[in-house]
Amino acid sequence: MATLVAIGYPDETTATAASQEANRLAKDLIIQPDAIAVITRDREGKFRVTTNHHAVAGGTTWGMFWGLLFGMLFFIPILGMAVGAGLGALTGKLAKGAINKEFQERIRDELQPGTSALFLVVEAVTPDKAVEALSQFGGTVLKSSLPKETEAELQEALHGGEQN
Repeated sequence: MATLVAIGYPDETTATAASQEANRLAKDLIIQPDAIAVITRDREGKFRVTTNHHAVAGGTTWGMFWGLLFGMLFFIPILGMAVGAGLGALTGKLAKGAINKEFQERIRDELQPGTSALFLVVEAVTPDKAVEALSQFGGTVLKSSLPKETEAELQEALHGGEQN
C-alpha cells in the first residue's frame, strides 16, 4: 500500500529545501523520484506547485496526479489539460474517500498564506524512513494511506498497466 505524506512548513522556502533532500532519498530508493511535489502559498494566497515529474508509459505523468490532487484539495486548476477517462475516474475516487476527509481538511488548514508543504507518495514499508530522514526540516507531518484498489488504479493510469 502506498502512503501520501504531506509535511507542512511555516514559511515559503523550507518545503523546497526538504524536496532537495527527498530527491537525494530517491537516489537511495526510499522515495520514487517522480512522486515528490512542493506547493507554496505566497503571502497573497496564490499557490505555486513544483514537481520533478517526467513522462512515463503512454505519456501520462505524475504531474497529472499532482494536478488532480491539488485541484481537489485547494480548488485550484494546476494543469490546463483535458483529463482522460481513467484519470477522471481516479479523481472521483480520490475525492470520494480514497484520501480521507480529515487529511484533506488538515492539509487545507496547514497551507495558509506564507507557508509551504512537501508532498510524497511512498511505499508502505518506507514512509517512516522518509519522514525520519526529513525530520531535520521540522514541519507538521500528515499521512493518508491509499487503498490498494486506488493505488492499483493510480499505477494503471500513470503507467499504462506497467506495475513497478
